[in-house]
Amino acid sequence: MEKVQQGQIVDELEWRGAVNQMTDEAGLKELVKDKVISLYCGVDPTGDSLHIGHLIPFMMLKRFQEAGHHPVILIGSGTGSIGDPSGKKSERVLQTMDQVKHNEVAITKQMKHLFGTDNFKLVNNYDWLSKLSLLDFLRDYGKLFNVNTMLNKEIVASRLEVGISYTEFTYQILQSIDFLTLYKEHDVQLQIGGADQWGNITAGIDLIHRQEGQEAKVFGLTIPLMLKADGTKFGKTAGGAVWLDPEKTTPYEFYQFWLNQDDRDVVKYLKYFTFLSAEEIDELAEAVKTAPEKRQAQRRLAEEVTRFVHGQKAVDQAEHISKALFSGELTTLTAEEIEQGFKDMPSVTIQNEVRPLVELLVDDTKIEPSRRQAREDIKNGAIYINGARQQDLDFKVDPSASFDGQFVIIRKGKKKYTLLRVAQ
Repeated sequence: MEKVQQGQIVDELEWRGAVNQMTDEAGLKELVKDKVISLYCGVDPTGDSLHIGHLIPFMMLKRFQEAGHHPVILIGSGTGSIGDPSGKKSERVLQTMDQVKHNEVAITKQMKHLFGTDNFKLVNNYDWLSKLSLLDFLRDYGKLFNVNTMLNKEIVASRLEVGISYTEFTYQILQSIDFLTLYKEHDVQLQIGGADQWGNITAGIDLIHRQEGQEAKVFGLTIPLMLKADGTKFGKTAGGAVWLDPEKTTPYEFYQFWLNQDDRDVVKYLKYFTFLSAEEIDELAEAVKTAPEKRQAQRRLAEEVTRFVHGQKAVDQAEHISKALFSGELTTLTAEEIEQGFKDMPSVTIQNEVRPLVELLVDDTKIEPSRRQAREDIKNGAIYINGARQQDLDFKVDPSASFDGQFVIIRKGKKKYTLLRVAQ
């Protein structure tokens, strides 16, 4: 991990293409040169895991941490209980407080894993927002917000045609209160967020200036909307979002997601999602041009991001699974690795009993349409059991003989795998 100097952090973010807007570029650059600052980014616990879209602003927060500054992560259990106005043309479905609490615990665990225990603080806006009475809210804060200004904020303006509830309309006031509270109690001077958060961030800066005076040094910085080279939104796959929770997206799937990135996108992602030096990224960019078939940049990207999110063991495991699937040497895999590597492949459940291969292929798994076809494929060497070619027509499959008695893997032809799960 390359160390960036405290005062050079904003320049570093600009080089990485990670800055969309700043409220006062010169002022922020001056501030980080003069002192170590506290800064924050918030996330509402709308689900029990972050996905890689969430990761973008938190990677920037991590860069500030590595440069010696103090990151504060705000878990928005208060704001999460009412929902922010999303870019979609509909209101968010309100969650129960039990759901919010469950999600809060899960996301807190993920944040501690990413940021460690040193030089890092976790706060929850439920601690102060839940204490606000309606009259205090209207007297102390409502008076300081102009409705015309609020209506012009992009995220609200985009919803006016179809309508927006008063609940979601007031979200920017609540987020502004967060910034003010963190400024007063934790000396937080910078808020980071996605491009869609610009209106909420500037509203918070305006509130601080009204309450604390114009001389209060507070800043906002947003991250660009991440789009792929083909113009589609980054972070989605055919199977949906790519989650940080290994139960939702296995480390192997996570690794494969990064490994499969387009040559046109990979250098941008190396800048965004890794802590590699400019020199190393330039070398990898050159490799993309001169030897794209080697996919060196994609491999490095997959290693770095998987290590950051899941640790070195997950990288080793993902590479081991990839190598075994490529070579066909499946017996080197553990049951856990089989579970990861074959998660999305066709699977059937079989009983834990020794079965003639022909019957297994036809009756139990429907891999073959008939016994005649099964025998023909076995004789021709098209059937593999746990990675080994099987041409014996009388062969019997013993499910307890491999992978801790949990799985049997049948391959037909070059790539058609079926995972047999052994009933326990």
